[in-house]
Amino acid sequence: MRILHVVTAFPRFPNDIIAPWLVELLKRFQAAGHEVEVFAPAYRGGGNREVDGIPLHRFRYFPARWEDLTHDQGTPDRVRRSLRYKIMPLFYAVGGMLAIWRLCRRRSYDIVHVHWPVPHALFGWAARRACGAAMVTLWYGVELRWVKSRLPWLKAFLRWALKTSDQVVAISSATAREIAELGHKPVRVIPYAVGFAAAPPPADLPTRRGPAAGEPFVVLFVGNLIERKGVRYLIDAVHRLSRRVPTRLLILGKGEGVERSRLEEQVKSLGLEDRVEMPGRVPEPELHRAFARAHVLVLPSIVDARGDTEGLGVVLLEAMSYRLPVIASNVGGITDIVADGKTGLLVPPADPAALAGALERLATDTALAEQLAEAGRQYVEEHFSWPAILEEWQSCYAAAVAAGGKGRVGSGARAAVSG
Repeated sequence: MRILHVVTAFPRFPNDIIAPWLVELLKRFQAAGHEVEVFAPAYRGGGNREVDGIPLHRFRYFPARWEDLTHDQGTPDRVRRSLRYKIMPLFYAVGGMLAIWRLCRRRSYDIVHVHWPVPHALFGWAARRACGAAMVTLWYGVELRWVKSRLPWLKAFLRWALKTSDQVVAISSATAREIAELGHKPVRVIPYAVGFAAAPPPADLPTRRGPAAGEPFVVLFVGNLIERKGVRYLIDAVHRLSRRVPTRLLILGKGEGVERSRLEEQVKSLGLEDRVEMPGRVPEPELHRAFARAHVLVLPSIVDARGDTEGLGVVLLEAMSYRLPVIASNVGGITDIVADGKTGLLVPPADPAALAGALERLATDTALAEQLAEAGRQYVEEHFSWPAILEEWQSCYAAAVAAGGKGRVGSGARAAVSG
């Protein structure tokens, strides 16, 4: 089976950390005998044509020096910055549709797997018209909330994209419920898998224990420093907790501009400079050391001013694979991963007092921390492992081909995807 993935961004050079889970998914499909390729926008006039043996087709949509609508920052955030970014999506959509039409007239595909259907459902439609491929759309949730809060006139487009899809997939049950508000199209839920990082956790990780005598309780956050991650509430919680339990907060992740400045000012105003570290994004080996050495990972997500929140919370999966107990907000797709008191602790969003209480609970109850860590590890292995996720995608592709794909699929390809 030949599968074309349509994406907003894909690694531009070695060690460019963009969608590592997707790169791993494609590599595993290659290993299973399928042909996989990627269709993605160029970046500043160019970009690589291959990633880890995966063919990559990049399309142009704007003069090179300004061709940066994607990759470095979320497109919705860029669009708010200037008139240039407001007009670029039109060029992006037209350029992508023409490029994928030409590509699919030259090469035939069985499946066009569309990530971020706003606007990429247009690309999937053009590919289907060019070569008869079946179209699978994968919804992350943010595109739904973006349209709902800022572009309500695009709701008709969302309904069209759903109707046009041969298979509709959501990354979490929360996103599936949002899709159901738009129509009655059947929705599969296929989340991320874990184990896609460069240095996966060893199988013999020691049982989690609290900090040794005289050592601080290490709290870890990993993620972009943006409003919906709720990091300011975590900093406030650590301030409250540190009066009772010696605590160190390590904030790892990319953060630029206003939000990072606000967080740094908050740390300073609370007198936490010696307890909070914000080194930014770190190399993969250092990230893995942080997972292995921390006592808890916290994802304090909120619903931001645009109505956006956590689609799933993949960092929770990675932490749980390290037998690291987790605390997270009770929002979005997080509840697909964290069952309160079973695989982690859930707290109300934007509630630093509740968050501080949950942190203190784990810092002082080693038995509970160990219980949650082990249950979390088992839950990830059972529900988010690569064999389970690959089986879900195999079934999805087979259903898409049966529903409407014409492409190149013959009896051999159908057997491969079904088996």
